[in-house]
Amino acid sequence: MEISQPVRVKRTYIQTLNAPPAQVFPLLCPVREIEWANGWNPHLVITTSGLIEPDCIFVMPDKPQDAIWIVTQWNPSEFFVEFIKVIPGFTIGKIEIQLRDGSNRQTLAQVSYSFTALSEPGVEFVNQFTVERYTAFMREWEAELNQFLRQKH
Repeated sequence: MEISQPVRVKRTYIQTLNAPPAQVFPLLCPVREIEWANGWNPHLVITTSGLIEPDCIFVMPDKPQDAIWIVTQWNPSEFFVEFIKVIPGFTIGKIEIQLRDGSNRQTLAQVSYSFTALSEPGVEFVNQFTVERYTAFMREWEAELNQFLRQKH
Protein backbone atom coordinates (compact mmCIF):
# COMPACT_ATOMS: atom_id res chain seq x y z
CA MET A 1 0.00 0.00 0.00
CA GLU A 2 1.25 3.43 -0.92
CA ILE A 3 0.04 6.43 1.06
CA SER A 4 1.00 9.88 -0.18
CA GLN A 5 0.21 13.50 0.44
CA PRO A 6 -2.23 14.92 -2.11
CA VAL A 7 -1.08 17.29 -4.81
CA ARG A 8 -4.22 19.35 -5.06
CA VAL A 9 -5.43 22.75 -6.16
CA LYS A 10 -8.77 24.55 -5.78
CA ARG A 11 -9.85 27.62 -7.71
CA THR A 12 -13.06 29.63 -7.32
CA TYR A 13 -14.53 32.33 -9.53
CA ILE A 14 -17.84 34.20 -9.38
CA GLN A 15 -19.52 34.70 -12.74
CA THR A 16 -22.20 37.32 -13.36
CA LEU A 17 -24.86 35.86 -15.64
CA ASN A 18 -27.60 37.94 -17.24
CA ALA A 19 -30.66 35.94 -16.19
CA PRO A 20 -32.16 34.82 -12.87
CA PRO A 21 -30.98 31.55 -11.25
CA ALA A 22 -34.17 29.70 -12.22
CA GLN A 23 -33.36 30.34 -15.89
CA VAL A 24 -29.62 29.58 -15.61
CA PHE A 25 -29.69 26.42 -13.48
CA PRO A 26 -31.30 24.11 -16.08
CA LEU A 27 -28.49 25.01 -18.50
CA LEU A 28 -25.90 23.43 -16.15
CA CYS A 29 -26.65 20.03 -17.64
CA PRO A 30 -24.51 17.75 -19.84
CA VAL A 31 -27.27 17.70 -22.46
CA ARG A 32 -28.32 21.38 -22.35
CA GLU A 33 -24.72 22.63 -22.25
CA ILE A 34 -24.43 21.71 -25.95
CA GLU A 35 -26.73 24.68 -26.60
CA TRP A 36 -24.28 27.28 -25.28
CA ALA A 37 -20.77 25.91 -24.59
CA ASN A 38 -18.37 25.90 -27.55
CA GLY A 39 -16.90 22.44 -28.07
CA TRP A 40 -19.10 20.71 -25.48
CA ASN A 41 -20.19 17.36 -26.91
CA PRO A 42 -20.31 14.33 -24.59
CA HIS A 43 -19.74 10.90 -26.14
CA LEU A 44 -22.26 9.33 -23.77
CA VAL A 45 -24.80 10.56 -21.21
CA ILE A 46 -26.35 8.00 -18.86
CA THR A 47 -29.60 9.43 -17.51
CA THR A 48 -33.11 8.19 -16.81
CA SER A 49 -34.78 11.55 -17.46
CA GLY A 50 -32.79 12.55 -20.55
CA LEU A 51 -31.27 15.49 -18.67
CA ILE A 52 -29.16 16.06 -15.57
CA GLU A 53 -30.23 14.21 -12.42
CA PRO A 54 -28.60 12.67 -9.36
CA ASP A 55 -26.11 9.95 -10.38
CA CYS A 56 -26.16 11.04 -14.04
CA ILE A 57 -22.90 9.97 -15.69
CA PHE A 58 -21.38 11.40 -18.84
CA VAL A 59 -18.19 10.84 -20.79
CA MET A 60 -16.40 13.79 -22.40
CA PRO A 61 -13.41 13.94 -24.71
CA ASP A 62 -10.46 15.26 -22.71
CA LYS A 63 -6.69 14.97 -22.47
CA PRO A 64 -4.83 12.70 -22.01
CA GLN A 65 -7.99 10.55 -22.36
CA ASP A 66 -11.77 10.75 -21.98
CA ALA A 67 -13.10 12.13 -18.69
CA ILE A 68 -15.86 10.40 -16.76
CA TRP A 69 -18.18 12.85 -15.00
CA ILE A 70 -20.63 11.89 -12.23
CA VAL A 71 -23.34 14.14 -10.80
CA THR A 72 -22.86 13.70 -7.05
CA GLN A 73 -25.22 16.45 -5.88
CA TRP A 74 -28.07 18.09 -7.75
CA ASN A 75 -30.38 20.39 -5.82
CA PRO A 76 -32.56 22.57 -8.07
CA SER A 77 -34.38 24.22 -5.14
CA GLU A 78 -31.02 25.47 -3.81
CA PHE A 79 -29.51 26.03 -7.30
CA PHE A 80 -26.55 23.81 -6.43
CA VAL A 81 -24.81 21.10 -8.44
CA GLU A 82 -21.64 19.11 -7.83
CA PHE A 83 -19.76 16.87 -10.23
CA ILE A 84 -16.82 14.53 -9.86
CA LYS A 85 -14.61 14.37 -12.96
CA VAL A 86 -12.24 11.40 -13.27
CA ILE A 87 -9.48 11.04 -15.83
CA PRO A 88 -8.05 7.63 -14.87
CA GLY A 89 -4.38 7.69 -13.97
CA PHE A 90 -4.29 11.50 -14.33
CA THR A 91 -6.57 13.59 -12.08
CA ILE A 92 -9.78 13.58 -10.08
CA GLY A 93 -11.71 16.82 -10.09
CA LYS A 94 -14.62 18.17 -8.10
CA ILE A 95 -16.72 20.91 -9.65
CA GLU A 96 -19.18 22.81 -7.45
CA ILE A 97 -21.58 25.42 -8.80
CA GLN A 98 -23.76 27.50 -6.49
CA LEU A 99 -26.13 30.06 -8.02
CA ARG A 100 -27.64 32.97 -6.12
CA ASP A 101 -29.59 36.09 -6.98
CA GLY A 102 -27.59 39.07 -8.13
CA SER A 103 -28.89 42.55 -8.87
CA ASN A 104 -31.09 43.43 -11.86
CA ARG A 105 -32.38 39.86 -12.43
CA GLN A 106 -28.80 38.57 -12.72
CA THR A 107 -27.25 35.43 -11.26
CA LEU A 108 -24.03 35.23 -9.33
CA ALA A 109 -22.55 31.80 -10.06
CA GLN A 110 -19.82 30.67 -7.69
CA VAL A 111 -17.88 28.04 -9.64
CA SER A 112 -15.16 26.03 -7.89
CA TYR A 113 -12.85 23.49 -9.50
CA SER A 114 -10.62 21.26 -7.36
CA PHE A 115 -8.13 18.85 -8.89
CA THR A 116 -6.06 16.12 -7.24
CA ALA A 117 -3.19 14.54 -9.17
CA LEU A 118 -3.06 10.75 -9.61
CA SER A 119 0.30 10.62 -11.43
CA GLU A 120 3.31 12.72 -12.40
CA PRO A 121 1.52 14.09 -15.51
CA GLY A 122 -1.39 14.90 -13.18
CA VAL A 123 0.99 16.77 -10.86
CA GLU A 124 2.17 18.81 -13.84
CA PHE A 125 -1.46 19.63 -14.73
CA VAL A 126 -2.29 20.64 -11.13
CA ASN A 127 0.80 22.86 -10.97
CA GLN A 128 -0.20 24.57 -14.22
CA PHE A 129 -3.80 25.17 -13.08
CA THR A 130 -3.01 28.77 -12.13
CA VAL A 131 -5.36 31.54 -11.08
CA GLU A 132 -4.75 33.22 -14.45
CA ARG A 133 -5.57 30.07 -16.42
CA TYR A 134 -8.71 29.42 -14.36
CA THR A 135 -9.89 33.03 -14.60
CA ALA A 136 -9.53 32.97 -18.40
CA PHE A 137 -11.50 29.70 -18.55
CA MET A 138 -14.26 31.10 -16.32
CA ARG A 139 -14.52 34.35 -18.30
CA GLU A 140 -14.82 32.40 -21.55
CA TRP A 141 -17.58 30.22 -20.08
CA GLU A 142 -19.31 33.33 -18.64
CA ALA A 143 -19.23 35.06 -22.06
CA GLU A 144 -20.58 32.00 -23.88
CA LEU A 145 -23.44 31.58 -21.44
CA ASN A 146 -24.30 35.29 -21.47
CA GLN A 147 -24.30 35.31 -25.28
CA PHE A 148 -26.75 32.39 -25.25
CA LEU A 149 -28.95 34.12 -22.65
CA ARG A 150 -29.02 37.32 -24.74
CA GLN A 151 -30.17 35.36 -27.81
CA LYS A 152 -32.98 33.77 -25.79
CA HIS A 153 -34.45 37.12 -24.65
